[in-house]
Amino acid sequence: MATERILCMNGGMEERSYAKNSTLQEKVILKVKPLLEENVKRLLCCTNFKNNLKVADLGCSSGPNTLMVMFDIVTIINNTKLSLNGEVPVTVLQIYLNDLFGNDFNNIFKLLPNFYQRIRETGDKVGACFVNATPGNFYGRLFPNNYIHFFHSSCSLHWLSQAPEKLTKGAAGPLNKGNICMTTTSLPAVYEAYFEQFQRDFKLFLKSRSDELKPGGSILLTFVGREKDQEINYPWLVIGMVLKDMVLEGLVEEGKLDSFNLPIYGPTIEEVRHVIEAEGSFTLQTLKSFKMGWDANLQEDVGACVLDSKMRGEFIAKYARSGLEPLLTAEFGKDIMDELFLRFEKKLSQLKDLDTLQYTNLVMSMMKAC
Repeated sequence: MATERILCMNGGMEERSYAKNSTLQEKVILKVKPLLEENVKRLLCCTNFKNNLKVADLGCSSGPNTLMVMFDIVTIINNTKLSLNGEVPVTVLQIYLNDLFGNDFNNIFKLLPNFYQRIRETGDKVGACFVNATPGNFYGRLFPNNYIHFFHSSCSLHWLSQAPEKLTKGAAGPLNKGNICMTTTSLPAVYEAYFEQFQRDFKLFLKSRSDELKPGGSILLTFVGREKDQEINYPWLVIGMVLKDMVLEGLVEEGKLDSFNLPIYGPTIEEVRHVIEAEGSFTLQTLKSFKMGWDANLQEDVGACVLDSKMRGEFIAKYARSGLEPLLTAEFGKDIMDELFLRFEKKLSQLKDLDTLQYTNLVMSMMKAC
């Protein structure tokens, strides 16, 4: 089955939903907020948008985070107008929320009345605001030529359009046998397959966005990456370890594990820069990395309270399940999901260095090349 038809986060507002388990993604958005403000201000001051500003959030998912960035943009517009004595007239703001077809857009729609109310409480300085859903695959075209002023995407582009076909379709059998993703000990052919898939996807993404952006338009992206020459560490590696244990116990078919690879790749800064420069549609303005704990740096939020490994493991297991369960269910079946994530949580809590394990996040801003 095509990845775009099964890849989605858990919908709704229940305990296992993405909406209830997206604190990590919220923290990433907050970390990048100064760059968002910088990009939107530059856009307002330098772009002829004729009163109608069009922005799109790609890979928006569902839940409160979806509209948080858009409200931040409204606030930035209002503050910029005040600082320039009202000389930045945005009479219409058009917002386009994009994700794959299985995304829970209905959950977003239910949040819109409160979103519109918050905008009205700002004094309607931004003028009319219209929110549109744009389902589709961002590895391809979503909008007409020269249409959007600003693209934003957070925590999405480490998801590939598909797992690399080379991993399972070679004559020698599965290249990534016993693993569900690229690891530090993976064969060079596994790395090459993942990088080639990322390169194809990211080039197509950039070309599509360049065609859709108006002259002077800009783009801000944040997604999971990795440090060059450092050990690869992601929570989904631990899920792979749990699945191997379950194969040994006869709870999961070995063939299913060997043929399954997550469509996830965390590139290095050097790889990202190479693809952007080779594709050639954008002028890179910012490209840097920052760290975020697997536990979303929760200790910062609880002050003097002590978070033990069990609490951290439960937190990580919940958000991992909210994002990976639909994909894992399609491959391994619904019946093992409770057992899989219970074991995952337990194995996480047994990691001695759990409180120090971190994601490397890459953030970049760029403008459409003239």
